[in-house]
Amino acid sequence: MAELYGQRIQTTVQTKYLPFVVDTVLNSNVLFQRVVRGAKKWSGRTLRVPVKVSKNTTGTSFRGFDTFSTSATDNRQFMEYSPAFYQITCALPGDELSVADTEDKVIDMMKLTIQSDTEDMADDLGTIFYADGTGNTSKDPLGLAALVDDGNSVATIGGLSRSTYATLASTVTASSGTLTLAKMDTLWSAVTSGTQKPTAFYTTETVFNLYGQLLRPQERIMKDASTMKGLVGGTGFSALEFNAKPVLMDEKATSGIFAAVNENFVDWYALPFFNAKAIAYKSQIKGNDYDAPIGLGFSWTDWIVPANAGSVVGHIYFGGQFITTNPKRHGKLTGVTGI
Repeated sequence: MAELYGQRIQTTVQTKYLPFVVDTVLNSNVLFQRVVRGAKKWSGRTLRVPVKVSKNTTGTSFRGFDTFSTSATDNRQFMEYSPAFYQITCALPGDELSVADTEDKVIDMMKLTIQSDTEDMADDLGTIFYADGTGNTSKDPLGLAALVDDGNSVATIGGLSRSTYATLASTVTASSGTLTLAKMDTLWSAVTSGTQKPTAFYTTETVFNLYGQLLRPQERIMKDASTMKGLVGGTGFSALEFNAKPVLMDEKATSGIFAAVNENFVDWYALPFFNAKAIAYKSQIKGNDYDAPIGLGFSWTDWIVPANAGSVVGHIYFGGQFITTNPKRHGKLTGVTGI
């Protein structure tokens, strides 16, 4: 940009740099942040979830000396999950670090690089958390497309066939383009039994706005999602309500989706990487919702000096698995484009 002032000012007044960086790139990442902030610790070679897949059918009325069945009922299986890992590389040239480490520095470039790259990795993972886990030859963690499916797109969950064990199928309904309150009610009923009901809905900005148009003006009230009943891991996101549960818009959400999720049955089980340390910092970045994505699952190798270059390199790791323990309690409308 052209200089506003002449040499009188340029030779007598310093340039002031603000001690932070403003992010103009990253957008919202709601599902990922909410799931990861409630992470649980991984333990063991694999994670097994015992599930009941059928009823005991030997119950019967009787009279007198009627004989009863003596057959044992085997009505349990286990879903099994393995951990997945993701990494991003941090690298800086040594000559730049030499200049950046003078007394006139405004921002710590090494810390800033770790912060920025961690947030970029979280942004990548936010997209993966809506996918089906088959990315990069099935090395990706599982995502909502796998956890919430009826078996037509993702045939197995936790190693069990959804066609063999029908109670492991979620409700998936093609919306035929339109979103209506009746379709939302039907979805709600399909995944609700007594007190077991969705705790949150995830959707795109477009579908979120379509839902807002279905509401009467007095019902179209935005609320702080962190204060809404039944919401876990609230992070200050704004939400509309459906049946007293938050409808959250997420720019990472799959196009046309309106997903009903019972968050009591989804978890991120985190596994720190071998010989790496936890990431902890006060962010020097403003302008996004990431706010230093730290916690279980994120780990850092520390800076490594290569033997053949004047530079430093490090790797940020994210390990664990995104799982569901009860796919039946989730559902989604797909292909929503209008009302």
